[in-house]
Amino acid sequence: MQFKIKFLSTLILVFFLHLMIIKQQILAQTPRSTAAKPQLVLWDDKAAADWMTQAYPIGNGRIGGMIFGGVQQERIQFNENTLWTGDESDRGMYQAFGDMLIDFGQGKPNGQSADRVDHYRRSLDLENAVHEISYTQNQVKFNRTYFTSFPDKVMVLKFAADQKGAYSAVIRLKDEHGSKASIAGQTISFAGRLNNGMKYQASALIQLEGGSGSIVPDQQGGSAFKISNADGFSIIFTASTDFINKRDQNWKGEDPAVQNSRVLNAAAKKKFQALMESHLKDYKQLFARVKLDLGSNPGLNQKTTAARVLNYKNTKDPQLESLLFQYGRYLLIASSRAGGLPANLQGLWNNSNTPPWGSDYHSNINIQMNYWLAEPTNLAECHVPYLDYINSIREVKKMHTKKQYPGVRGWTVRTEGNPFGGESFLWNTPGSAWFAQALWEHYAFNKDEKYLREFAYPIMKEVVEFWDDHLKRRPDGTLVAPLGWSPEHGPTEDGISHDHQIIWDLFTNYLETAAILEIDQEYAKRVSDLRERLLPPKIGRWGQLQEWETDRDDPTDKHRHVSHLFALHPGRQINTTETPELAQAAKVSLLARGDASTGWSMAWKMNFWARLQDGDHANKIMQNFITPAGEKGFNYNDGGGIYSNLFCAHPPFQIDGNFGYTAGIAEMLVQSQTPTIQILPALPVAWPKGNVSGLKARGNFEITNLSWKNGKLTSLSIKSLSGGLCRISSTTALKSRMENLGARSTGKQIEYSFETKPGKEYHFVALE
Repeated sequence: MQFKIKFLSTLILVFFLHLMIIKQQILAQTPRSTAAKPQLVLWDDKAAADWMTQAYPIGNGRIGGMIFGGVQQERIQFNENTLWTGDESDRGMYQAFGDMLIDFGQGKPNGQSADRVDHYRRSLDLENAVHEISYTQNQVKFNRTYFTSFPDKVMVLKFAADQKGAYSAVIRLKDEHGSKASIAGQTISFAGRLNNGMKYQASALIQLEGGSGSIVPDQQGGSAFKISNADGFSIIFTASTDFINKRDQNWKGEDPAVQNSRVLNAAAKKKFQALMESHLKDYKQLFARVKLDLGSNPGLNQKTTAARVLNYKNTKDPQLESLLFQYGRYLLIASSRAGGLPANLQGLWNNSNTPPWGSDYHSNINIQMNYWLAEPTNLAECHVPYLDYINSIREVKKMHTKKQYPGVRGWTVRTEGNPFGGESFLWNTPGSAWFAQALWEHYAFNKDEKYLREFAYPIMKEVVEFWDDHLKRRPDGTLVAPLGWSPEHGPTEDGISHDHQIIWDLFTNYLETAAILEIDQEYAKRVSDLRERLLPPKIGRWGQLQEWETDRDDPTDKHRHVSHLFALHPGRQINTTETPELAQAAKVSLLARGDASTGWSMAWKMNFWARLQDGDHANKIMQNFITPAGEKGFNYNDGGGIYSNLFCAHPPFQIDGNFGYTAGIAEMLVQSQTPTIQILPALPVAWPKGNVSGLKARGNFEITNLSWKNGKLTSLSIKSLSGGLCRISSTTALKSRMENLGARSTGKQIEYSFETKPGKEYHFVALE
């Protein structure tokens, strides 16, 4: 009897092992699941009907797509971020590229015309940068998996079903500039030339799994690809122009037809899973660096993202707050990668050939704000396109500047710009100095002295020379910036606070650079003297930080721009520890301006309040930011918020608000603009418990663990990537096994200092 039981048990075990082997074989032939944790997914239970407010974005830094996820028709509106009109003299506009349209139900058995659809889900997984759509129709389960690969330079779309012959469809490419699509083999393409001579091409290679394909006419008089009775299919898509970010080559690079052919041929040799794996390896080594836990409300994960935005004011939802933080990081990775152009006003997503403000590079805060998150949230590589852009336009800007300001060295910019150095609207004389801040910040966070010497310093010096020549000397020795405008607000006159604060920042960064590199010491002395004689910040009659040299600030003024607080953020001239009186005056100005505003302005105010170390007020602004914006509208005086796809509403959509929000959360948790790294400087009561890892601090330090409970720091780990002295401060007393740990009290803070070695991690816990 025991033998029979043992024998049966063995048979059962073998049977289950056999089932497991079969299961593994099935899984090996199925696209690998990339499901993320619920808090890192945007999702909806219906297809998108609107581009700006509902569709979800994907991108690889150069090619971007907005996914609609329709059942009867899939629409993917796509862009390539070098497709611009204009030139070195004309700003032009960033252009929409086209649409990929997939019409289903063009012949049975797919039957996706008006049949009932069940279990529809459309999701964007931030952890893996993968978009998925699933639904059941006519008892067939359909699944789509989309991603855009940086290493393979393609957008990949896979359509699968659990029944044979389930797919019939017509695939079309539509050019937003009117050229007709043609087909060679199983590749649909269109190509054209803009009025500035820029050549462009988009190409989609279709790979069938069963079924058949044929060529049919499309609605524009070109060709479309018809699929009949396929088990599934894939599309490998790419788009390009002949633009290259080099003026010495007249901005002209490789022909887009040659580029597309090479890219598609290489990608076509790889299986879907191999393309997926190279995408995930590349993307995750950036995105996975930072993790944030602000608490949870698990029941809300069952609600769509749109519903959570609508319900946010009624139900505590810290996971939505952290989702929006990580969304900003996702958007930067998707719109700003090495070798490409920087993120513009809409990142790289644009469905119009006359987009708002040309979807340009705005120099009076917007492009700068796009990159506030790059270094603190451990995405230094994504900062590089902005730095390269600054370098690439220098010679064009010098040409324009000499025409406008004869006799000055160096260069500056106007408010609106394009990839060729072309510009329009008002001259923004401190704009190039604000650009130069990014050059310094990249060094401050990464300590790359070779980069500082060979790349950053020459550009910084050119901008310093502009101000050396352009500043107005008064009889008493005071230096003022002439004829400035506090964007976008007030009269044009000498002595604008905004201008002086940016110039002070430029001079300070230059002086530190010259000292580190031990070069140009005589000129550095001159710049130090210039800085000392700059008109300093002034406190006005009602305790405010003055916006103008004349004490005319109106305490009832609610303008969205608070330009005269640059010195507080992103500058470092004003802070609560070294200049408390000026910090208090900045607070008075900020209170007068009020909390409500447009999307990007609220994001900036989050950063201001974080720098003032008022976490509860920063949190209040954050809650205002997470306000559902109207589905339509272009009037930014109506106030901003976010759309159901979490895009920031200026309104309309501007991506700087998303990026500024993420930067603001980072500033609430870690600050390093002073010589001391401040831990939890602006923690709000609303986040009593949490954890963050991966944030960066200046000095090339990485916060590998930061945990708090009941509003108090509990543990901290910090990794030194370059070595050197590290100073940290906390309101919580800490202990460590480290020898030679210096400690001193500085009011409410306790400051710790210690020497570090490259690559070593240092650990602290709260004293009990």
